[in-house]
Amino acid sequence: MQDNDIAQKRRVFAASAIGTTIEWYDFFIYSTSAALVFSSQFFSAMDPATALLTSMATIGVTFLARPLGSAVIGHFGDRLGRKKMLVLTLGIMGGATFMVGLLPTYSQIGVWAPILLVTLRFMQGFSAGGEWAGAALMAVEHAPPKKRGFWGSSSQLGTPVGLILATATVLMMVSVTTEEQFLAWGWRVPFFVSILMVAVGYFIRAKVDESPAFEEMKNSQQGERPPLSDVFRFHKRPLFIAALTFLGNNMGGYIFLSFMLSYATNTLKLESSSMLLVQIVASFMWLASILASGYLTDIVGARRLYIIGFTAQVLTAIPFMLLVATGNLFYIYLAAFMLTASLGFSYGPQSAMFVGLFPTRVRYSGASLAYAIGAILGGGPAPFLATWLVQNTGSAVSVGVYLLVAGLISLLATLAIRPSDMVGIPHGPDVSQEELREYTVARV
Repeated sequence: MQDNDIAQKRRVFAASAIGTTIEWYDFFIYSTSAALVFSSQFFSAMDPATALLTSMATIGVTFLARPLGSAVIGHFGDRLGRKKMLVLTLGIMGGATFMVGLLPTYSQIGVWAPILLVTLRFMQGFSAGGEWAGAALMAVEHAPPKKRGFWGSSSQLGTPVGLILATATVLMMVSVTTEEQFLAWGWRVPFFVSILMVAVGYFIRAKVDESPAFEEMKNSQQGERPPLSDVFRFHKRPLFIAALTFLGNNMGGYIFLSFMLSYATNTLKLESSSMLLVQIVASFMWLASILASGYLTDIVGARRLYIIGFTAQVLTAIPFMLLVATGNLFYIYLAAFMLTASLGFSYGPQSAMFVGLFPTRVRYSGASLAYAIGAILGGGPAPFLATWLVQNTGSAVSVGVYLLVAGLISLLATLAIRPSDMVGIPHGPDVSQEELREYTVARV
């Protein structure tokens, strides 16, 4: 029986990591294509500068859809279970991504091309609004005692791994096609590949048991009131603290994965293949720092690691952009390593932190909504505003200041977290077995 339990926990770890990897692969191939392709394929009626700005702005459409996805999927995740919603979000994201690869361009169907592109991007955002919280909750609620931080980091691994796979796939297509071929059809191949990955993710997630914390809450009949209304009535403080802690991290992530690529290729005129390789290599640093911080969460607690990560982001924000602006690949690699290392230390502990901020009964709704709000405030406008800042100031330092301010906001939100805010499953070195059992059921 114990062996079966261990096997199940391993499947949950794998399902969280693989599922979010697929979701973020889909997400990132869109962002990469927005930086390299969409301005010429879907917004060709505009002048190049405006087309690029508009293309980057479509990345932010998903953040308008995230609150809706968080509300709907979070509600049913708290009512029907985490597993059902994880399977649903995977299907929505995969279907929307595959259809982007099928879209005709502006030269073929005119204004309908960007309209359809934005619609599918909205569907991706709806899915992303509920995907992360479900994966994080499944991992942490299934985790062995005192390993919730490390197990929770499994859902965070999907971000750098998805970015590595997405960037590698795009890089491969850039390498095997001419520029004309890539713009004509090569960019579509990564979107088609995603459907195969979705099939694998569905197979793995279908074999995972429902969260034990959800099952215990369900059996105790604590799910009578609408969970979303209770989040706003009784959990406003943790909701907005969690959202603000994610603001700086998500903003920094989109500077790395989207703006840096666009700025280097369109403004600095560096080869796209060189910058894609920078993203791949630096993503391994991101991956390593997430694993390290996830492990350390169970030793020192999430809050301390948040403080380390956001302090590093504040201190390195302006040097990061100054290094990128040199156009020297060595300095760009150094800049990317600095940013991804700081991001990992405020991203690895996030699952354990968010789970700890909300009781079981409203946890899916609360965590997914906080994630969506933080993404709207942080990552949503980041590629557009960073591009606008460079175009209007002529200086990369302005983007560094933007990154610094975002990190400072999240650092102050982290410092505002009190022990009494942690009403969910606790984590850290001082948690007793009794406390872990007590927090298995909902507390409202």
